[in-house]
Amino acid sequence: MRKDLAQDTQAIVASGFGRLEHGIALFLETHPGSGGGWLQSLQTVLPATAAIQTGGDLLPLAASIAFTASGLRNLGLTKEDLATFSKPFREGMMQEDRLRRLGDRRKSEWLNTVIEGGPMWSGNVEHAAPADADRSAKVSDKQAGEPVRTKMTIHAMVLLYAQGRADVETKTAEIEALLSEKNVRIVHSLPLTLDVEEGRNFSREHFGFADGISQPIPFDETRAVEVAGKPADTADPVHGVRLGEILLGHINGHQEIPPGPMVRDSSDNPLPAHSDALGFRDLGRNGSYMVVRQLQQDVAAFWQSMEKAAEMLRTQDSKADEITAEWVAEKVVGRGMDGRALRPDGRIPNGPNGEIENAFRYFDADRYGDGCPLGSHVRRSNPRDSLAPKEDMKETLLSSANNHRILRRARKYGSKIADKRTDDGEERGLLFICLNTDITRQFEFTQQTWLMNSDFSTLYEETDPLVGPDGEMTIPAEPLRYRAKVQTFVKLVGGEYFFLPSMTGLKFLATL
Repeated sequence: MRKDLAQDTQAIVASGFGRLEHGIALFLETHPGSGGGWLQSLQTVLPATAAIQTGGDLLPLAASIAFTASGLRNLGLTKEDLATFSKPFREGMMQEDRLRRLGDRRKSEWLNTVIEGGPMWSGNVEHAAPADADRSAKVSDKQAGEPVRTKMTIHAMVLLYAQGRADVETKTAEIEALLSEKNVRIVHSLPLTLDVEEGRNFSREHFGFADGISQPIPFDETRAVEVAGKPADTADPVHGVRLGEILLGHINGHQEIPPGPMVRDSSDNPLPAHSDALGFRDLGRNGSYMVVRQLQQDVAAFWQSMEKAAEMLRTQDSKADEITAEWVAEKVVGRGMDGRALRPDGRIPNGPNGEIENAFRYFDADRYGDGCPLGSHVRRSNPRDSLAPKEDMKETLLSSANNHRILRRARKYGSKIADKRTDDGEERGLLFICLNTDITRQFEFTQQTWLMNSDFSTLYEETDPLVGPDGEMTIPAEPLRYRAKVQTFVKLVGGEYFFLPSMTGLKFLATL
């Protein structure tokens, strides 16, 4: 990032802190009228890390902080202030209509993609925008219904990363003691790990697959972005997205600055003046919206299911000796367990220095999903150019797909299972975190239109085989395709939409 931008942006935007393998997510509960005093105190013992600090020497410690809509209300933002935030953020993830879009709930019933009894935590966000502040939302809000209430209410989330587990535990104890004095409680916490394999640049999630390989690559004509030490003012041919898809206040893929929150001007306000609204300060600039979903993974049941599916497929094809549980699982995910993309003639070879080759497209090399099935998880979550109906539309569809990209910052929680086919009773999973500036067009579109769409890419009555509900999956083969039964082994434990402020934004919120 350019220096001025890097100084004002929280570091999680620029880095996943891959060399800080240990971490923890602390979910905080504040109280109405708490103000920003607790935030100011927290910054003295655990200041948020700026992007400019990620270059050079290895950081011993890094931190980020984000807030729910209810948390910002408790800090002191008014109804008028909150009305300037995006509608998904104001409504919250547990609003009934949003739960339907995300594939969590139908007709007031939780689906089997959610833990029994429903999610444990959320922001328990109320309809914060009054009708006179957002007239366009008045009718749809009534139709959509009230948000679901969860047992735990989350107002803020602190992400802490360190080199050692002991460092995380020591700092967590210090934070908890300080917050307790300010009447702020840690109501939920998740120790996180990112055990990057030696000689490789990825970690494995609990099912055993290489994770975090494919990410959008931002660019900006004003040279606000740097990639590999060089200004990125043009788009990467495959993964290029404009900076405004990740950070508010910058041009996005629609050649416009995405709408961001603002507050009324005051003499002591450190925020920059809003470029389009006279008398207001720009609270959104260099911030982002953060989607967080705690996803529980049943590893043993997943692999037992893959064994059963492989056995069933072998009975259908006497020549299919190569069909194993790992083979089926790789078709479900859409990559080999080593992270390499599947192709009709095998897997894509690794790139220079053993790096996983990710600059591939589907249309020419695997148009019909003979290698990577059309409905596999990675192909649904980022279809690249595969949705093009004809060759001369490849670039258009690739560009369109990139306008829905999200920046992932997920980490796993829970211990590594000793035997992946034997249940040890331990809870483990993934804390899914992503950044985007338009929750509806980016995260929710990906979830609803690609992952949970039963008619995705010429398929019929099939959803994502990894994170969707129980069903079937088509695996192309000659002379006849395979149909494998898949079940749900990834379940939602809790989730919410957060606002990740800029460094200046944090200073402002601490003064409320």
